[in-house]
Amino acid sequence: MNLEHWQKALDRLRDEGMLRKLKAVSGAQRDHICLDGNDVLLLCSNNYLGLADHPALIEAHCRATMECGTGTGASRLVSGSMMLHGKLEERLRQFKGTESALLFNAGYAANIGILQGLMGPDDIIFSDSLNHASIIDGCRLSHARVMVYPHKDICTLEQLMAKEAPVRKGQWMIVTDGVFSMDGDVAPLPELVTLKNRYDCLLMVDDAHGTGVLGEGGKGTGEYLGCMADIDLHMGTLGKALGGFGAFVAGPEVLIQSLINRARSFIFSTSLPPGVAAAGIAALDIVDGEEGRRRRLQLQQLRSLVTRRLAESLPIDTDGVSPILPIITGDPGPTMRASAWLQDQGVFVQGIRPPTVPEGSCRLRVTLMATHQADDLLRAADLIRKVLAT
Repeated sequence: MNLEHWQKALDRLRDEGMLRKLKAVSGAQRDHICLDGNDVLLLCSNNYLGLADHPALIEAHCRATMECGTGTGASRLVSGSMMLHGKLEERLRQFKGTESALLFNAGYAANIGILQGLMGPDDIIFSDSLNHASIIDGCRLSHARVMVYPHKDICTLEQLMAKEAPVRKGQWMIVTDGVFSMDGDVAPLPELVTLKNRYDCLLMVDDAHGTGVLGEGGKGTGEYLGCMADIDLHMGTLGKALGGFGAFVAGPEVLIQSLINRARSFIFSTSLPPGVAAAGIAALDIVDGEEGRRRRLQLQQLRSLVTRRLAESLPIDTDGVSPILPIITGDPGPTMRASAWLQDQGVFVQGIRPPTVPEGSCRLRVTLMATHQADDLLRAADLIRKVLAT
């Protein structure tokens, strides 16, 4: 077979500074890792609370693996629904304050499954323009009409909804990230709640980057903004602040039962290993308790420290609340050169390029963990300022 077509496509990506390659990380997702044989400060992990190597999660994972094995052998609807899955779903239901919850194998699988499973050709999905790629793909798979509104633009969204209301046929859903993964800003959830009530539609929040991090109890963006109970569908992941793997949706029992029967990414996937479910329960116990509160406080203090230092010479939001700090660099070439130089200095920060972000908005995406050390972060901030000043 002639592979020249694909090689030329890769060559074009390389020439445009857009070619992606994997990098080998050794060891756990700690503040420092071994990258390609060198010790570097890790500033691009979503392990926000530093739980990925927490002894309680490791112990729970190992104990469940010893008792239940390494795999489940089938999908949940065949023979792979284990007691630990149900226990974790009950824990998630309580955590989010909903009637029910359902596990998925990843955040991507959750979003495409929820949207495909609940929405159809007669329905409309109103989606923020900066929503995650998994939401975009889920909208496509649903075959619903999709109306994309400008980022966080409530006025335009209401205009779209008002225009469609007189000819409405099916179900409506507003879907948004809670914390936007590339910008770190927070969705205007109270205003979205007002619109969802006014126009009788569902509100789904992808809180992958807010769960565990925001709110007094770490319950996410809804808790932080005081509208937790007004959100119909809470999607979240176990693989970011909760330090493990997998994802979930929490919401009304009737919607969860509908997904069990209709969400293809749930129906046709082998279920999560029992050790993963056990680690998720252990993570929720930490997030819900005093240790979780301390780690969230530490994370906020580190964020304030770093943003103040960066803001001395760079435009950055010092009033934000998420551990995601985007530093806009513009074009791919300078972005990737800065990322490579920082790695040579012992600081691992990923350069983010299209299609992950829009053209002209390439960035260094800095993410913080509660386990980072202040001195390391201040040194990294000075190096970032230096490389972007040249």
